[in-house]
Amino acid sequence: MQSPDITRSSWIMIMILGFTWGGTFLVIELALEGITPFWLAAYRIGFGALLTTLVWRMRGGALFAERPGAEVRVNLVAVAAASSALPFMLISWGQQYVTAGFTGVSMASVALIVLPLAHFLVPGERITWRRALGFVIGFAGVVILIGGQAFESTGVALELPGRMACVAAASCYAVSSILMRRLPQVDPVGLAAVLLLIGSAMVIPMALLVEGPPPPVDTRTLWVLAFLGLVPTAAMNLLRVQVVRTAGPVFMSLVNYMVPVWAVTLGAVLLGEPLPPSLLWAMLLILVGVALSQFGALSRLFRR
Repeated sequence: MQSPDITRSSWIMIMILGFTWGGTFLVIELALEGITPFWLAAYRIGFGALLTTLVWRMRGGALFAERPGAEVRVNLVAVAAASSALPFMLISWGQQYVTAGFTGVSMASVALIVLPLAHFLVPGERITWRRALGFVIGFAGVVILIGGQAFESTGVALELPGRMACVAAASCYAVSSILMRRLPQVDPVGLAAVLLLIGSAMVIPMALLVEGPPPPVDTRTLWVLAFLGLVPTAAMNLLRVQVVRTAGPVFMSLVNYMVPVWAVTLGAVLLGEPLPPSLLWAMLLILVGVALSQFGALSRLFRR
């Protein structure tokens, strides 16, 4: 396993990921007007799996450079479960009982969870005081952006299990990035396709079990579901795999600081939602955190 290689392309890719996933929350709200949460996740993963598999097959359908052993196969299934199937279902269930702000903070915590895991499990990703301080400052920026309402109680009986589900989803994303980085040489398009195929095989039966047969959807909802599956799921999963496999899971986790900023900004631009007065301070802290945690990579980039 090579040490992370953070290039100009790496920065461009996580910026695209942050912008796209930041706008995904708005699209999910539209989809939920016409479909139930678990079936939303099932359609989203299903559409994404179809597109990535089509692209993969057009490229020849290769996956691993060498025939994988049992351990690699188990690892592949674990990555698929932790990168899409489990977190999609956990968030869908947990958001029924917690505030949206708490979900946002939970997702931002991915970066803090990845940091110690990568230190012990991924070569070249050791914790330094600058990196740790940068991630804490960036997380503080996200908390300030979302505001105190993130920690307000909803008063419902299942709020605590709901919060645990959101934190568990964040942990899944963190673990999946580590496991993905530890896979042997693999075709990134094939990996993205296989992960979504395995994820759909997990989510669709769960949606049937929890919510029954898929509900009828109108044309508008179907187009929204197709967009969710093709853009933020399929296309962005291809980018995510590329970033994790080349630049490493710690660098990839920075996306979780960008997503809430774009979600707030796009909500204001497209829906006329008021911008929180803390936005500029939050963005400043996030930028400082990113600069500190990636000081070496930024220095190399500007020298080039």
